[in-house]
Amino acid sequence: MISLNGHDYEVGAGETLAAVLQRLDYALDARGVAVAVDGEVVPRADWESFVLPAHASVEVLTAMQGG
Repeated sequence: MISLNGHDYEVGAGETLAAVLQRLDYALDARGVAVAVDGEVVPRADWESFVLPAHASVEVLTAMQGG
């Protein structure tokens, strides 16, 4: 189980950040998207290999235009 943007989701052992994001309909190639796991930003280049630990707190942040 992880917390993603404040909601609980079941994840399998060894599941990567990229796999979870895709399953939850996040576009991996979207511009202006950053992901933090337990308060640490995970570089996009590492999403495919970053294995989510149990009980991780994941925040997906998107840049917004405006002022």
